[in-house]
Amino acid sequence: MAETYGIEKLGIIEPKMVYRNLSPAQLTEAALRRGEGALSNTGALVVTTGKYTGRSPEDKFIVDSAGVHDEIAWGKVNCPISQEKFDAIKGKVAAYLQGREVFIFDGFAGADKKYTQKFRVINELASQNLFIRQLLIRPTEEELENFGEPDYTILCAPGFKCDPEVDGVHSEAAIMIDYEAHLIVICGSQYAGEIKKSIFSTMNYVMTKKNVLPMHCSANMDPETGETAVFFGLSGTGKTTLSADPSRKLIGDDEHGWSPDGVFNFEGGCYAKCINLSAENEPDIYNAIRFGSLVENVVMDPETREFDFYDDSLTENTRVGYPVNYINNAQIPGEGGIPKVVIFLTADAFGVLPPISRLDKDAAMYHFVTGFTSKLAGTERGVTEPQPTFSTLFGEPFMPMDPSVYAEMLGEKLEKYGTKVYLVNTGWAGGSASDGASRMKLGYTRSMVSAALNGDFDKIEFKHHDVFNVDYPVSCPNVPDEKLDARGMWADKEAYDAQANKLAQMFADNFAKKYPNMPAEIVNAGPKPVK
Repeated sequence: MAETYGIEKLGIIEPKMVYRNLSPAQLTEAALRRGEGALSNTGALVVTTGKYTGRSPEDKFIVDSAGVHDEIAWGKVNCPISQEKFDAIKGKVAAYLQGREVFIFDGFAGADKKYTQKFRVINELASQNLFIRQLLIRPTEEELENFGEPDYTILCAPGFKCDPEVDGVHSEAAIMIDYEAHLIVICGSQYAGEIKKSIFSTMNYVMTKKNVLPMHCSANMDPETGETAVFFGLSGTGKTTLSADPSRKLIGDDEHGWSPDGVFNFEGGCYAKCINLSAENEPDIYNAIRFGSLVENVVMDPETREFDFYDDSLTENTRVGYPVNYINNAQIPGEGGIPKVVIFLTADAFGVLPPISRLDKDAAMYHFVTGFTSKLAGTERGVTEPQPTFSTLFGEPFMPMDPSVYAEMLGEKLEKYGTKVYLVNTGWAGGSASDGASRMKLGYTRSMVSAALNGDFDKIEFKHHDVFNVDYPVSCPNVPDEKLDARGMWADKEAYDAQANKLAQMFADNFAKKYPNMPAEIVNAGPKPVK
C-alpha cells in the first residue's frame, strides 16, 4: 500500500498514487508523461490553462463562519459562502481525487521563522505542484522530515467542475477559503495564480493577529547597509522594474510582511508577466525562464520550441513562475530591516500628478487605502479617455479585513520608525495619455527613486500642490528641474487645472463612497478639488 501522508482525513480515499515533495525534474517528467504541457527550448515547462487565463474574482468566496463573521469586510470582493455549501463542494472534490494520482507539496509561507506558516498543497496536476513548489519557501530535508501537521491545507482540482445551480456558486470554478477550518478549496480553474493568491489572502488574515502588516508590494535592500525599501503599485506602474535594481538586493517582488523586526518575503519565488518580454528590458525575468520554471499561456513554436512573447492570442496575462534564487541579486532568506522608505507607485494617465511627492503619515494612510492608478483609453472596449482605478491597499482582491485595520497598522509603523513615504507617478507628463503625451522617462523616475532612497530630498526645498495636497521637490539629482513640476510641463495651464481638478474630484468621490468611517485627519489629507 502506497504512503498516503494522511490525506484520507480529507476524504481522499484510495488514490492511485500519492507523491510528496518531488523534485522539479520529477514533477516535470510527471507533467510531460500525463500530457499536461511541453518543454520549451530553454527547458521550461509550458502549459495552457484553458478557459481561465487569470484570476476569477467573481468565483472567490470566504466561509461565513461564526468565528470570522465580524472580522471580514463582506461585500463584492469578500463574498460569503455558507459552511454547508463549502463542505459539500469540498466533499465532491475529495471524491473526485479518489483513484487519481495526487501530488503534495509541503512548504512554508513567511521567510521570518517567527511568523512562518506551514502550507500543504494537494494538487491534481503535476504542473501546478511544480508551480507552488517554486513559489513557496522550500523546506530542507530536515524540515520536511519534521514538518508535522500543516497550518493550512489547499485542495486544488482544476478538473472538477462545479454545477452553479446545485453547488450554489457562480460558475464551474470556485476558490473558497475556510479560515476557521484552515482549509482552502480551488476547483474548475487551471490558472496557477489562484493558488498563490489564496495563500496570500490567508497570510493577510493571519498576520494581522501577529502584529505583522501584510503588504502587496516588492522590497529591496542595500547590500552594504541593509537599508530596506518597499514598493507598492498596481499592474503597469513599474513595481517590478523599479524594485529590480542591480545595485540592491531583491527581497521579493510581490508579497511581504512588516514585523517589529523588519520586512520579510511571504514567498520563495516570483510570478512574472511575460507579455512583450525581452532580454534587453527585463533580463532577470527573461533568464529565469529555464528548467524548473512553469510558463503559462505563452505561445511557442511547435518545432523550434521558441517563445513568442509578443503573441497575446491566448491572453495578455502570460506568466512564468520560478524560484527567487533564479534572480542573481536575490536576498536569501528573504528578510530585510525596518523600511526607511516606502514608495507608492501610480501610473497617472491623466498626466497631472507630480512625478514625485512626499507624504506625511495621514496622507500616506489616505493613498495606501486609495490605491490609485489609471487605465488607458483603448485598453478596454468603451474606454475612450483615462479611467481611474482604485484598488484598496494596492491589493483589494486579497485583503479580507476592513481597510482601516491595515491602514492603522501602517500609520503606527510609519510613526514609530520615522519611515519616509513618497508617491511616485510613473505615468504621463505634459499632457494626458489621450492627448498623445509621453510617459515620464524611466531614467528620470529611477533617479527620483534613488534620491528618495539615498535621503537626497532631505536637503531639498519642496513646494505644496494645493489641489493634490502633497509636497513636491523643486530639484532632484540627474533630473531637469522642469520635469518635477506637473503643471509647468503642460503648455495649456488652464487645461492642466481642469484635468487636475477632475482627477482630484474622482479621488474625493471614491474615498467618500468606499471609506465613510475613516478618521477626519485621513480624509483631510487627500486631494482638495476646487468647487
